[in-house]
Amino acid sequence: MEAKPKRRIATENGDMAEDLVLATLIGNGDDLGPIVRHVFETGRPDGLLQQLKSVVKKKEVEIEELCKTHYEEFIRAVDELRGVLVDAEELKSDLSSDNFRLQEVGSSLLIQLEELLESYSIKKNVTEALKMSKICVQVLELCVKCNNHISKGHFYPALKTIDVIERIYLCNIPVKALKLVIEKTIPTINSHIEKKVCSQFNEWLVEVRSSAKNIGQTAIGHAASIRQRDEEILDRQRKAEEQSLAGFGDFAFTLEVEEIDEDSVLKFDFTPLYRAYHIHTCLGLEEQFRKYYYRNRLLQLNSDLQISSVQPFVESYQTYLAQIAGYFIMEDRVLRTAGGLLLPDQIETMWETAVAKVTSVLDEQFSHMESATHLLLVKDYVTLLAATIKQYGYDVGPVLEALDNSRDKYHDLLLEECRQQIANVLSNDTYEQMIMKKDTDYESTVLMFQLQTSDSMPAFPYIAPFSSMVPDVCRIVRSFIKGSVDYLSYGMHTNYYDDLRKYLDKLLIDVLNEVVLNTIHGGAIGVSQAMQIAANIAFLERACDFFLRHAAQLCGIPVRSVERPQANLMAKVVFKTSRDEAYISLLNLVNKKLDEFLALTENINWTSEETPQAGNEYINEVIFYLDSLMSTAQQILSMDAMYKVGIGALEHISNSIVSAFLSDSVKRFNANSVMAINYDLKMLENFADEKFHSTGLSEIYKEGSFRTCLVEARQLVNLLLSSQPENFMNPVIREKNYNALDYKKVATICEKFKDAADGIFGSLSNRNTKQNARKKSMDMLKKRLKDFN
Repeated sequence: MEAKPKRRIATENGDMAEDLVLATLIGNGDDLGPIVRHVFETGRPDGLLQQLKSVVKKKEVEIEELCKTHYEEFIRAVDELRGVLVDAEELKSDLSSDNFRLQEVGSSLLIQLEELLESYSIKKNVTEALKMSKICVQVLELCVKCNNHISKGHFYPALKTIDVIERIYLCNIPVKALKLVIEKTIPTINSHIEKKVCSQFNEWLVEVRSSAKNIGQTAIGHAASIRQRDEEILDRQRKAEEQSLAGFGDFAFTLEVEEIDEDSVLKFDFTPLYRAYHIHTCLGLEEQFRKYYYRNRLLQLNSDLQISSVQPFVESYQTYLAQIAGYFIMEDRVLRTAGGLLLPDQIETMWETAVAKVTSVLDEQFSHMESATHLLLVKDYVTLLAATIKQYGYDVGPVLEALDNSRDKYHDLLLEECRQQIANVLSNDTYEQMIMKKDTDYESTVLMFQLQTSDSMPAFPYIAPFSSMVPDVCRIVRSFIKGSVDYLSYGMHTNYYDDLRKYLDKLLIDVLNEVVLNTIHGGAIGVSQAMQIAANIAFLERACDFFLRHAAQLCGIPVRSVERPQANLMAKVVFKTSRDEAYISLLNLVNKKLDEFLALTENINWTSEETPQAGNEYINEVIFYLDSLMSTAQQILSMDAMYKVGIGALEHISNSIVSAFLSDSVKRFNANSVMAINYDLKMLENFADEKFHSTGLSEIYKEGSFRTCLVEARQLVNLLLSSQPENFMNPVIREKNYNALDYKKVATICEKFKDAADGIFGSLSNRNTKQNARKKSMDMLKKRLKDFN
């Protein structure tokens, strides 16, 4: 603070400018380094030294002046300092005595302090030792605990204990030897636990395979119960609908849905699997265990998919399929509950493997089966398997498709069985009308198959117009429909009515109709059998409507949808054709029988000399046979069929009479033989008129009575007995009276007509004028016919 006045004094004294600058820098305490460096760099240090000396001198002068100014104060300060020295000596003496006393006192304290410090050190060491011992004790306790868990088979708690040792204690174990032992033992324990768990898991694998069959059978049995209950509900519903349509009342239905109790199906302990998987996860071997599980289960699956070589498939298929069902039910549980042990892709791969093998086995076994019943039993169980497995999310389409591919094989076997049954029925049938003594028989035989001809209940005993063949065949067809529905149901397609109708047509046309036609054309039946078969075919044709409705009912199709004309069976048309063939066969047999009775060339005396008073003897047998024939036909045939039988028989008789005249064995005949045949015709015409009216045919067929069937024979006899036979050549008369006769036939017959009796006295016999005129007219007719031809 006093430097500034001195600078002003120096300025006032007129010092050189450089000294002033230098003095200012020194006074301000500035750094002189740059100035010194600059002076030496320029090579002029002398000037600087001179300036510095000058500054020193000036400072010394200032110091002296300052001392002179404060001299008294300085002297006083020195005196005070001397006093202080005295006091300091006294203080030093006091301190020395105090120090001596302190040393005396402190020695014992130092000894105690050293003892204290040593105690503190011992305490620290003991504390650390206790801490180390505690850690070791805890570790050893955990080791003992781990050993106990292992000895009891509680592997997961053992692993948790080891994890605690590794995570918390292992790094802090103070005893190196103990630490090394534990570090060396832990891998051994882990390996031991893994082996034990794997051993338990392998035992579980054996147990799970042996239990799969029971689980599968339980699940499939549950599915079968549900199916049976549903079928009973549908059956009640169908019956109720039928009653409702018939006007018996309204009905309400409830849908019962039954939840699947998985625990009741899958009674199996998965704990060993979960434990093994969890322990392997704790050991860090999760992926290894996944592969091990998948590999072993896949091997078991491949083994389960092999069919037994010592037992027929029809005896082992339930066990085979139940094993597969149980396998995949358990795999589904593992997929859902084992926490990633099994992946969806792996399940899919196993299922695809099983489906490929099962479909291959089914195709192979179905191709070798020769019984429709066996094939149906296998199919039913397979569909139950599919229904069971589908509930667990598996795709069963390929399995059902394999069943669908075998339906033709099944129906071929079923058709062949039905062919044998129908053939047996026809071969054992007596072809006699059934007699029903009570209403229960009527209901089970007629009403059951809707064969009734009247809506009212008949009086008993009731004689049916058909033989036992009809209801027996209907039962076979109904059984076929049931068997077909059983196979087609629960398959790929829910609407299988069209397929069923196709197979039903095949049964009725290719089997039933063929067997019936073979029986008709076999030549082993008589007239009554042929007539009964013709009647039976008519009722089988009527039963087609029942078959169709029954099929629709079993398929769940509304009955009204099959009552349309376009929904009819083709078999109905085929039966109509077969019925016509049966009528033709019947007529052939009737005609053959009539030929036995007629035998006109043998039974008629063509050159009789006596005028007959009645017809020939054979005609009574013919009429008796025709009466029996028409009576039977009236009982069992329809009016149309009865009309055809009557028409056919009478036409054949007429043709036989005409053919007899044309026969080469008849060389000639006379009027007496013609008169006898005329009596025969009258008896036949009377019989024809009586039957035509008594049977009620006259009310249906206004034109074309039975008598018209005899018109050719009648016109021929009339011509031969006519007094003017030459009128045949008159177009008007011929069209009116002889329109059924053929020129050539008339010419041939007239050539054989000789009115004179053979014998040596024939020329002498008396003839009246009428006979001569008729002979002349006949001769004229012969001549004109000869000229016409």
